[in-house]
Amino acid sequence: QGRDFSFDDCGRAFTCLPVEEPGAPAEALVCNLDSLLGTMTHRLCVGSPPGVWVCSTDMLLTVPSAPEIDWDGFQGVRVIAVPGSQAYARNHGVYLADEQGLVRDIIYKGTEAQIQQCAGPDGTVPLVCGVVFFSSDAAEQLLATHVVPPLDACTYMGLDSGAPPIQLSLFFDIVLCMAGGMTEEDFVKGGGDAIVRSARSVLWTALRAFPLSMVCIPDASYDYMTTSASDHICSLTLLPGSASHFHFCKTAHSHVDQPWLLEDGSSVTNCLLEGAVRLAAGSVIQHCHLQGPLEIGPGCLLSGLAAGSSPALQGCPLRDIVLQGHHVRLHDLPCRVFTLTGRLDDWQSPADEATYLNVPWAEFFHRTGIREGDLWDAEMPRRSRCLLNARLFPVLHACEALGLEDVLWLLAPAAVAGERLVRWRAAWRMSWQELLPCLDKAAELGARRALFFLQGQHKVRRVLLGRQDSSLLPLARSAVHEGYHEAVLGTLDEVASTAGDAGIAARALACIADVLGCMARGDGGLRSGPAANREWASAFGRLERGDIAGGVRELAAERQKWMSRPVLLVRAARHYEGAEQILVRQAVMSSCQFVTVGQAELPPLGHWVQVVCPARLDLSGGWSDTPPITYEHGGAVVDVAVLVDGCRPIGARVRRISEPELRLVSLGGTPQSEAAVEVVCRELEHLQDYCQPHAPGALLKAAFICTQVVQFPSQKPLRAQLMESFGGGFEVHIWSKLPHGSGLGTSSILAGAVMASLYRAAGKAASTESLIHAVLHLEQRLTTGGGWQDQVGGLVPGIKIGRSKAQLPLRVEVEKIPVPDGFTQTLNDHLLLVYTGKTRLARNLLQDVVRNWYARLPSAVQNADALVSNAEECAQALRQGDLLLIGKCLDRYWQQKKCMAPGCEPLAVGCMMDALRPYVYGQCLAGAGGGGFLYVLTKGPRQKEALQQILRKTEGLGNFSIHSIEVDTGGFSVEVAGCDPK
Repeated sequence: QGRDFSFDDCGRAFTCLPVEEPGAPAEALVCNLDSLLGTMTHRLCVGSPPGVWVCSTDMLLTVPSAPEIDWDGFQGVRVIAVPGSQAYARNHGVYLADEQGLVRDIIYKGTEAQIQQCAGPDGTVPLVCGVVFFSSDAAEQLLATHVVPPLDACTYMGLDSGAPPIQLSLFFDIVLCMAGGMTEEDFVKGGGDAIVRSARSVLWTALRAFPLSMVCIPDASYDYMTTSASDHICSLTLLPGSASHFHFCKTAHSHVDQPWLLEDGSSVTNCLLEGAVRLAAGSVIQHCHLQGPLEIGPGCLLSGLAAGSSPALQGCPLRDIVLQGHHVRLHDLPCRVFTLTGRLDDWQSPADEATYLNVPWAEFFHRTGIREGDLWDAEMPRRSRCLLNARLFPVLHACEALGLEDVLWLLAPAAVAGERLVRWRAAWRMSWQELLPCLDKAAELGARRALFFLQGQHKVRRVLLGRQDSSLLPLARSAVHEGYHEAVLGTLDEVASTAGDAGIAARALACIADVLGCMARGDGGLRSGPAANREWASAFGRLERGDIAGGVRELAAERQKWMSRPVLLVRAARHYEGAEQILVRQAVMSSCQFVTVGQAELPPLGHWVQVVCPARLDLSGGWSDTPPITYEHGGAVVDVAVLVDGCRPIGARVRRISEPELRLVSLGGTPQSEAAVEVVCRELEHLQDYCQPHAPGALLKAAFICTQVVQFPSQKPLRAQLMESFGGGFEVHIWSKLPHGSGLGTSSILAGAVMASLYRAAGKAASTESLIHAVLHLEQRLTTGGGWQDQVGGLVPGIKIGRSKAQLPLRVEVEKIPVPDGFTQTLNDHLLLVYTGKTRLARNLLQDVVRNWYARLPSAVQNADALVSNAEECAQALRQGDLLLIGKCLDRYWQQKKCMAPGCEPLAVGCMMDALRPYVYGQCLAGAGGGGFLYVLTKGPRQKEALQQILRKTEGLGNFSIHSIEVDTGGFSVEVAGCDPK
């Protein structure tokens, strides 16, 4: 822990810095030790040979990202120095080194002439900064001395053998003996008493042969953590140089109700500031829970104050003072003690020459009525009396509880002081010197931890209710690790049930799933999976009915039964994600209001209504259209409607039939194919599994319900509904020439084709915009989720960009992209489709993406920004007809897809892309990736044969095929044919 430190009960190493690390896996306070470990591990130690690094924790050290230390030919011991001014060196140590970098001497608090001798060409001097590297040889030699008397007295072995303890300095006893300018006589004689001289003699013999070299790191800096309050406040409020790997911030790990009351140049760390707390520049608050109204002037350090202290502080003039609350243990009695000192006070200067609370002691005595005899024993010599040993601070009182007011009165004017003096004299008091050994560091760390999670709960509310893009996952990990998960879960329950907003509630439920996942600590199976256990059905039912508060309460009650072991925790996490999806569905289904359906002529019985659609290529922006990203962040996707091998590959046809039933037929690849799957629905319960995507005919059942051709649920039987409204039933055929998992938007475009033909066959008409939103609604009812880009791509002709704003209700707006004359044909000549032979397995892909988004992982948030900006850039490149720029957008888009859904590039696809790279401007797997079709923008026109040759020569590709594609400028068509469409 190092030497005692007046401004942090846990010592210099554990002094907290005003730093947040957004990229850290777990959220935690950053202390000086973290900073030093980071500097040593990632900066100074890089490239060093085997050996032992020694680093003092008495300093704040900043080092540029990559100091180039030359280790070639290194032997012995090396000291690290930082450049400093000659003025600063007067109170510190400096190295005197020769031109080869070998140390001649270490000068501590030297004369001006001695310091000048150490200066480099720029006038700076190499300061001793507390970092030394011992080569493995030197470290072994030093270690061997621990059994040699009197050096054994530095270890418990010697002490337990009865030797008197001796204290040695790393620099002036161990390192100095290797300095080139030292003689044995001078070194040994400089040791003071006989035991230290004997120890120095042993060290000289053991280490003298090792060369001592120095490296001064340019741009590095260090601040020794002195006992001066001014210095300490300054080091926490001044931003460290760009050399630091940390960036100081005004508020770190703190909740501040009114942040505008904190002036620039102030610092708040691990605090909860409620109400109006005004903080002046040049002041620091750490580990405090304060309630306003409070005004803290400049030059103050407040630490360790709980909420109960606030009344005493209100109206108290605080300026240039250090006010600290301490956890103290007197034998087995825990108590709280408050200390109060001035920013300018010196702990050890004799009282006759020093100040207390920034005024001479005589003035303080006069104002308060306190006498010297109250503070120091009569026999203590005057020169020994100082602030350090003054018994100023009340610890216990015979009949009253002590509080902050029992030290704050020391600031009061004489008129107020009288009444407090008697109570102060009656209390048992201690000096800071007496308090130091009684500080209860465990209780102090415990209080800091409790406050950290209390402000963390406020952060949870602030981030969720303010819809902020901050990740709560690092806080969840910390809460689980430190046993505060119940508190965080309670806060998330509260936010979810009281927000009155389905979007906020959904994210809160996703955060609960993350906490449960963290509690499983990597055991319990995969996070993605089924979520339809009957135990959760009642809670889910409440959410489905719109009773969010009731649903959240039931979820929390059910959760308690699933907390005992990892496998149950993971299953509970899946059900929370299932609950969150219910709320996402409700949010997305708000887009129904943009579906308007008009009346049209009812086609004759038996006449087919046929719709055929192109496929779609997503050129950039995909994933930004996925709920909830699309309505929380906003989305933009550039899509092209395409013919594959000259035809529209996706279609549906519907006709009315005289039997009051629904015949649902999935054909093979073409309208002429044999039926692959046929389902007949004669009762409403046959439609019940419409929301199970893998059930036969689920898509078609959902289409009947979403178009309201069939009312479900309903008291009226299916046959009666069909006869009353249409005089019979319906037969539906669907087909797609594209393989399953093609990535070309088949299922959503098919849903659009079915709905368009169904509306028309039922005597209704819907615009393309209505169909886009109707498909969104259908896919939510079907529970496959999914975004809007596929139906935009396949239902709107040509090249376009779809956009959605970060708001609900979710509305998709489509803008056609005008391209230069002849450019559409150029695209046709340069675009090719390569079937990779791999089908895409996207089952858990969507869940993973949504989970990462709800956790607001910084990578997911940055990637969402990048997807949208790349889509706008791609649209501009198309307007300009710039193939090279379009290719760059495609390549960038593929990197963005891989970031959004890691693992979506199978090895064979990677080989294929590598083989094609020299011949293309850009390439990307269609859709979510993982397999299916790869589309390439070739450098030369009509390159189908050439690419075929290249891929045939490439090993490990399997069954690939190359297909021509062309932009479909016509779009889908609805035609009413006769009885036989063939």
